[in-house]
Amino acid sequence: MIGRRGAIGVGLGLAAGAAQAQPAGWPDRPFRLVVGYPAGGPSDVFARLTAGQMGPRLGQTVVVENRPGGGAVLASETVARAPADGHTWLHTDNGILVYNPALYARLPYDPDRDLAGVGFIGSFPLYIVCRADAPWADFPALLAASRTRAPTYGSPAVASPHHLAMELVKRRSGLAAEHVPYRGGQAAMQDLLAGSVETVMIDTATGLPFIRDGRVRALAVLTEARTTEAPAVPTLRELGHDAVAFGWQGISVPKAVPGPIVARLNAELVRAVASEEVQARARGLGIQTNAWSAAEFDAFVAAENTLWRPLIRDLGIRLDS
Repeated sequence: MIGRRGAIGVGLGLAAGAAQAQPAGWPDRPFRLVVGYPAGGPSDVFARLTAGQMGPRLGQTVVVENRPGGGAVLASETVARAPADGHTWLHTDNGILVYNPALYARLPYDPDRDLAGVGFIGSFPLYIVCRADAPWADFPALLAASRTRAPTYGSPAVASPHHLAMELVKRRSGLAAEHVPYRGGQAAMQDLLAGSVETVMIDTATGLPFIRDGRVRALAVLTEARTTEAPAVPTLRELGHDAVAFGWQGISVPKAVPGPIVARLNAELVRAVASEEVQARARGLGIQTNAWSAAEFDAFVAAENTLWRPLIRDLGIRLDS
C-alpha cells in the first residue's frame, strides 16, 4: 500500500493534469453522493468530509444522501441505475464492490459491470485485541492456546471486513476461534471489557482509543507494515502468517461516465483526501490514505475480488438465504 505522505504528493501531481480535462459546461447541477449506511457512522463521516472539500472546487453543492439497509444494496442499485453523467456518486467499500456478489444469490446491480471507480478515500487497519488482563501476552500465545480450546472472537457483524479478516487469519495461521457477531464495533468492545467475549477483531476507528488507554492489548495488526499509531504491535506477516486485510472506503460512479469526467472527479477526490481537514481526522483515527488514480483503484478492487469472493463462498456465508 502506498504511504500516506508520498502518495499524496504523487497524486496531487496527477490531479493537476487531470483537472485540465474538465468537459465544457460540466457540472451543470448539484451532485448527489449516495451513502448506504446511516448518518453519523465512519462511512457517513468521511463521505461528508470529502464531499465538503470537493463541492467548492467543482463549483456545485454535493448533497449527501443516506440510503441505509440491506448491505448497502439499495444505495448501490440507485447509483448503478443513475444517468452516467457524473452527477451521481456512490460511497463504496469492501461490501459493496467485493463481498456482495458472493453474499447474495441475486443482486439488482453488478459492481463489476455497472460501477466504475473514481478513487480511494482510506483504509482502516484491523487489530486483534484482548482484554489487558487476558492470559495471552501475544498472538503466538493465543495461537498455542487455541489448539487446546478455541477462544471466542467478536466482530461488528456477520460478513463485515472484521469477520472475514479473522476467518482469513484462521486459515493462514491455524488459529481456532469461534465467531460471535455483534451490532457494531462498540458493542463488541464493551462485551470484551465485560468478559463476555475473549477477543475482538476491531478497526482502528473504533479500537484505537481502547488500545491507547490500555484497556485492551493488541496482539497483532493485519496491515503490511506496523502502524504509526501502535508501533509496538507486530503485523501477522512479521509473525509468519500471510494475512493482510483492512476495511476501506472509496467513491464510484455508473460505469458509462465519460473518462474525462472520472478523471476530474478523481483529481478533486485526491485533493480532498490530501486536505488538512481530512488528514487531521484520518490521523486521529489511524486511517491510512492513498492518492490512487481511478485505474489504480479499480485494479485494487479486482485484486480484492480474487481473495475475498472465493473465501466467502468457501465459508458458505449468505445474507439472502
